[in-house]
Amino acid sequence: MGHYPDHLIAGVVGLAATLGIAGLTVNRLVKRKLRLSVFLLAIYIAINLLLVAAPERFSGTEGKLRAFENLALAAAVINALVIAFVNPLRQDRVPDRFPVILQDAMVIALIVLVSTFISSEWITTSAVSAVVIGFALQDTLGNAFAGLAIQSEKPFHVGHWIRVGDHEGRVAEVTWRATKLRTKSGNFVILPNNIVSKEPIVNYSEPAAPTRLDVVVGATYLVPPNQVKAAVLEAMRHCSRVLAAPAPDVVLSSFDASAITYKARFWVEDYERDEAARDQVRTAIYYAFQRHDIEIPWPIQVEYSRTLPVEDADARVAEGERLLGRVDLLAGLAPDLRREVAESAPAVVFGAGETIVRQGEPGQSMFIVAQGTVSVVVEPGRHEVARIERGGYFGEMSLLTGDPRSATVIAVDDVTTVEITADVFRRLAAAHPQAIEQIAVAAMTRRADLDRVKSTAAGAVAVEASTLLTRMKKFLRLIS
Repeated sequence: MGHYPDHLIAGVVGLAATLGIAGLTVNRLVKRKLRLSVFLLAIYIAINLLLVAAPERFSGTEGKLRAFENLALAAAVINALVIAFVNPLRQDRVPDRFPVILQDAMVIALIVLVSTFISSEWITTSAVSAVVIGFALQDTLGNAFAGLAIQSEKPFHVGHWIRVGDHEGRVAEVTWRATKLRTKSGNFVILPNNIVSKEPIVNYSEPAAPTRLDVVVGATYLVPPNQVKAAVLEAMRHCSRVLAAPAPDVVLSSFDASAITYKARFWVEDYERDEAARDQVRTAIYYAFQRHDIEIPWPIQVEYSRTLPVEDADARVAEGERLLGRVDLLAGLAPDLRREVAESAPAVVFGAGETIVRQGEPGQSMFIVAQGTVSVVVEPGRHEVARIERGGYFGEMSLLTGDPRSATVIAVDDVTTVEITADVFRRLAAAHPQAIEQIAVAAMTRRADLDRVKSTAAGAVAVEASTLLTRMKKFLRLIS
């Protein structure tokens, strides 16, 4: 038991040294990483104190505790040494050759290596744990190893402008799991490291910061290419974002249908400003062409004209008259009245499955089916009570009395309807009052059929024809 005080002294000395390094350094990364060593050394000291104070209570587990405290001490020392020797203590930065992810990998590798010499129990446990963790964290470990490979190969650094697959941005951070890019729009794109390692990477910041861009412009065939190239070079010399060295140049790209196409190639210092640089060059080329009387040809377009069919209004009205003549509510109208309704009622088209009117909603119009079929259903349960085909009608109660819709009507297929509004019907009723009673009887019969389907009490829904006629006349403002 006499060796325990020596262990305590070693732990206290190690803790004091670690705290001393943390206090002297100005590197925030070192301060943060040394917290792990302080924590492990505190555990090491606490275990030794327990073994000294009450050894009899831990007689059965003393071997395991001793192995654990040795592992804690080894991990604390390894972490402190790696962090202290790899990082600059008097500068607040991370060394380029040893990024954070590589430092973490070094610490973990050394701890695993040392643990194999501390206890055979730890070796067995580590092997089993490694298998379990390997299966459970395949994606995470894949990202971690890919991140380690990226940091080792260094295809880019933080601050570089890169393209990874379809993503482009400035590298903001590289962690164990992902690489973070800040795009030109100011957003972050976070790419898992295993994706980054598989995609082609374009680094616009290496091997040299200047990046070459190009702008394509078309010029007339009437001006010799050398004159056009001279004008483009003159334009680029006036652009502040274009570098003088390497020097810009112009190449003839192709002979196209309406223009000779040139490519202006130039270098910029910061790829992040590529859109602004291209804008500046394009603008300068436009004004340079104006000064040198060089035309940028208009796009060639072929115009095709077609003659739209002219609607035959008379034929449409005649078809509407024939349709109204087949509707029992309106069959008794004089031909001139039917023509007036046909001229005032627009055709409305609904697609298959579309709801034309909905039960309970307000409405002041009726519909006549000109083409197709509609289904009349009642709520709740959406029970179908009728199908209405060409020449049939629905919505007459809302038209005549202003009542809410008494049923839902759905287009079975593509349906064309003629909608008659309350204003049109007021004019009709004023000119032909004898038709009101006939319409009242037909409307009352339709309403009674719907009410029976809805299982409403017969006494509560019976409507006298005279009562309905009175409501109709009041709604149509035929009586006060």
